[in-house]
Amino acid sequence: MKKLKIYTDISGLQLSNPVLTTGTFDGIHRGHFSVLSHMKEKAALMGGESVVFTFWPHPRYVLQNSSGNLKLLNTLEEKKTLFERSGIDNLIIYPFTEDFASLSSRDFIQKILVEKIGVKHLVFGYDHQFGKNREGSFDSLKESSHEFGFSVEQVDALTIDGINISSTKIRHMLEAGEIDLANKYLGYNYYMRGVVVSGMKLGRKIGFPTANVSPDDDHKLIPPPGVYCVKVRVGNEEFAGMMNIGFRPTFGENNRETIEVHIIDFDREIYDNAIELWFVTKLRDEKKFDGIDALITQLKKDKEETIRIMSK
Repeated sequence: MKKLKIYTDISGLQLSNPVLTTGTFDGIHRGHFSVLSHMKEKAALMGGESVVFTFWPHPRYVLQNSSGNLKLLNTLEEKKTLFERSGIDNLIIYPFTEDFASLSSRDFIQKILVEKIGVKHLVFGYDHQFGKNREGSFDSLKESSHEFGFSVEQVDALTIDGINISSTKIRHMLEAGEIDLANKYLGYNYYMRGVVVSGMKLGRKIGFPTANVSPDDDHKLIPPPGVYCVKVRVGNEEFAGMMNIGFRPTFGENNRETIEVHIIDFDREIYDNAIELWFVTKLRDEKKFDGIDALITQLKKDKEETIRIMSK
């Protein structure tokens, strides 16, 4: 895999014939991959470097004080991983501040893209807007391109089953537990990273030991309560797993949502270890059973179904 070059400071940046796209990339999906692929092809034709210009934190955290209710499809670290896998050359993560947000679209083009980066060609998504109050559009870009000496093109929307792909649609799918559809739109299995923490060890007592997971980022969107078939990555190893997100109602009152994964054919202590969970499909809703025996019976069925799905 090509090593991605990441920049958070563009002072003195020197790139060869930069072919660039820009955006928030909140939830990198197949539509974004289409733009990135086109950008890489154009960079190759121009003998240049492909560049993604994005920003952090999410604009809504700065402009709307949405830190409590906006959940991220991709954390910053996940974005870095996904961009690297896409094969682009350079990733610029620009600090999003109120001062940056106040830049007009023209100033953004001139002062950042042209004077700081030296853009030669700009690849523009079908619905992208930029600059103060999102005033910048493809039409304004075309006007500026003639003035500042770069070329620009717009990539058509990518549709699946006649529907334009968007981060908002994917967010709604995940919030509804529609994992299969979200994965189809994303182009990869939705995933989260976390650390294994100590739990109440209730699963171990009934023959289904679990790793309790604390997400790396409190802002990460976690699908709703339910039982999910997941791919588990511990270090460089991958395993099948069945994961419960919820409140363990069969064991009594629990007001704190927990994330627990039973890793199949795995028997090691991994407290404090990093773990990745890739959502494959939702098996069922979380429910309160009449007793522990009924829960165990259902867990055996869940395990059989997980093994069946993961062996395909």
